[in-house]
Amino acid sequence: MLTANSFYNDFDYQTFDDSPRGGQTDYRTPFMLDRDRILYASAFRRLQAKTQVFLSGEYDFYRTRLTHSLEVAQIGRSLCHSLRHSSEILSPERFIDIDLVEGICLAHDIGHPPFGHAGERALHDLMRHDYGGFEGNAQTLRILTKTLYKRSDGRAGMNPSRALLDGVLKYKALFSEVPGAANKFVYDESRPALVFAAGTEGSFSKLPTGRARNSHQSVECQIMDWADDTAYSLNDMLDGINAGFLQEDRLRKWGEREAVDSEVGTIIDWLIDTIRQGKSEARFSRKIGQYLSACQLEERDHPLAERSNRYRYGVTINAAVRHESEIFKRIARDLVFRSPPLQQLELKGREILSRLFHTFMESYSGKETSSGFRLTPPDYDQAIRSASTEFDRARLICDYLAGMTDSFAVRVHRRLFDPTYNVITDL
Repeated sequence: MLTANSFYNDFDYQTFDDSPRGGQTDYRTPFMLDRDRILYASAFRRLQAKTQVFLSGEYDFYRTRLTHSLEVAQIGRSLCHSLRHSSEILSPERFIDIDLVEGICLAHDIGHPPFGHAGERALHDLMRHDYGGFEGNAQTLRILTKTLYKRSDGRAGMNPSRALLDGVLKYKALFSEVPGAANKFVYDESRPALVFAAGTEGSFSKLPTGRARNSHQSVECQIMDWADDTAYSLNDMLDGINAGFLQEDRLRKWGEREAVDSEVGTIIDWLIDTIRQGKSEARFSRKIGQYLSACQLEERDHPLAERSNRYRYGVTINAAVRHESEIFKRIARDLVFRSPPLQQLELKGREILSRLFHTFMESYSGKETSSGFRLTPPDYDQAIRSASTEFDRARLICDYLAGMTDSFAVRVHRRLFDPTYNVITDL
């Protein structure tokens, strides 16, 4: 395999179960293999019908979770190019691998459930007390290491490289370490993946505990995180403008409420002028370029720096640009996501997932009062029935629900609970 890049070493290329991948004559690098396995996975394709801002299928031209992931991947690639040309640390023989960053960016939302963050919150509420919680990024880790592929003997992960696996780990705190947290954790049962990412149990013990561990991202994870923030704060704002949620009077009133932040007024004036002149697409596209140039590479103090350059170096973001990004995200949150139409869709999504979860849990409980119906596909049905504990059954049911698209979750709900729904034609 082609691996001629001195920025990485065997530690970075090692795979999760340490088995060989690709054929003897495969021209691809380990990071190309990672990227390709994600790109062709059904879990990735299903993102085309999962909510980003607006319910998928509601309109033809708004972003879905898939188009968002593609945009994040492109921004991530551009960041690699930008850093390679602007940093004296990098060279043609020593550089941050674009295929690796692209694979990380494509995978970063693969664990997100139907109905966007509303669905994520709904599943976490259902799982948090007795079953280890739910978190979109934690689910991504579980998919990549345990459930991406369906096989005759169950489900299996994609055997990712250490660099790819570590790159998707935005959060490294375990659920049990952050009691009461609504997000930013990984499942306790995923601890072996955290240890693998660090290399050994001894290396893992060098990292801080709890929430403090979340700040110890690899350089590729930091690039993905900023690419995600860029796409989220700019492109989701653009969708909000095109959908008519961001109008002059609403922006003015919001700006007056948030006037304690000295930068808000300037940004509100810029937004209003942009909308008035009909230049949203062009101006937000230029903003992406500004956000790319705001990213710089620097050497840092990291407990695992001797193991890999992925820890030796990190990215810093221009403070003014990061602050502007946060303001854009606040505007989107308050004027788009918290608007009555989207709140109504959020409530509907929560109700659908909650009812499906309780119905499946009751049916598969094994108790005399359970229905015994086979409500999930054969591979899930067999795995759930074979689970030794209620905890494991709940996690498998959660896997099935999280993998649904928006429209599929609605159809399953209608098939189960709407007596007028034509089941035969649906099948």
